[in-house]
Amino acid sequence: MAAKIFYDKDCDLSLIRAKKVAIIGYGSQGHAHALNLKDSAVDVCVGLPATSKSVAKAKAAGLRVVAVPEAAAWADVMMVLVPDTTQAKLYKTEIEPHLEPGKTLMFAHGFNIRFGTIKPRADVDVSMIAPKGPGHRVRETYQEGNGVPALIAVHQDATGKAHAQALSYAMGIGAARAGVLETTFAEETETDLFGEQAVLCGGTSALVKAAFDTLVKAGYQPEVAYFECLHELKLIVDLMYRGGLNYMRYSISDTAEYGDYTAGPRIVDNHTRETMGKLLSEIQDGTFAKKWIEENETGRKSFKAMRVQERDQLIEKVGAKLRAMMPFLNPVTVDPTE
Repeated sequence: MAAKIFYDKDCDLSLIRAKKVAIIGYGSQGHAHALNLKDSAVDVCVGLPATSKSVAKAKAAGLRVVAVPEAAAWADVMMVLVPDTTQAKLYKTEIEPHLEPGKTLMFAHGFNIRFGTIKPRADVDVSMIAPKGPGHRVRETYQEGNGVPALIAVHQDATGKAHAQALSYAMGIGAARAGVLETTFAEETETDLFGEQAVLCGGTSALVKAAFDTLVKAGYQPEVAYFECLHELKLIVDLMYRGGLNYMRYSISDTAEYGDYTAGPRIVDNHTRETMGKLLSEIQDGTFAKKWIEENETGRKSFKAMRVQERDQLIEKVGAKLRAMMPFLNPVTVDPTE
């Protein structure tokens, strides 16, 4: 069944303009939502702890900044855009005490609602607008007169207006210019986690490392292996991004295309597909969420150890040296202590 998609013509911007909107957090998504809403003539403020480094940034951008409890008490609509791992505590201590009947609680990712770490009272609306792009693109495309597509979902509709108001919010940040796809909190959360683990982060990182290690162990120069297994990946992904698999295959050599058809099914075989199925099951039944929540509640020891181990890989050392030779990439480095 095809997804239901909404556009500006399906939205009423006056609905969100009639509300006081608090953006809780001012990171990648937070700054984009706040500034786009402000430019759409919405009454908006940013909720941040007084000690946050983002306070100065938000004020410099012309936004009103207040403490989170004050923002929650003032607002009719609260969009929670702090990290998943801090949302539950923040909600319990600084947002929930100020939730009144008829108010709206919004999210850009469904993790805490899906896995029950946040359980809103029944007399408030709970909805989601999840842009399918990083915050800087949400802001840039809005300024260009375009938008980044988004997902919409309603978890609770206490007022009977949750869906229409969420669409109005989507129009306010520019997402309805590109299209807003109907989904559920469960579908958004489960597919998002699966995509990150199986392809975008886990699967891609593991494939790149395994291919690099295979070439190096076979006696090939690490620098050459880096170019073949990591550097050129961007070229292929950019082709897919623009025109799908067909355009990528159209653009590469016939030799590469033949290798795609013959080697791909050997790399991603039935065992890989079975493992993907297990990953999805662990996401759906809450196993992954439980482990990640416990990891955060016990000091993140395993997470920090894995982070240190991965940052010391040969591919990272070789890559840093090669990227420094290519200033046109605008190379960046990450502080290993963070």
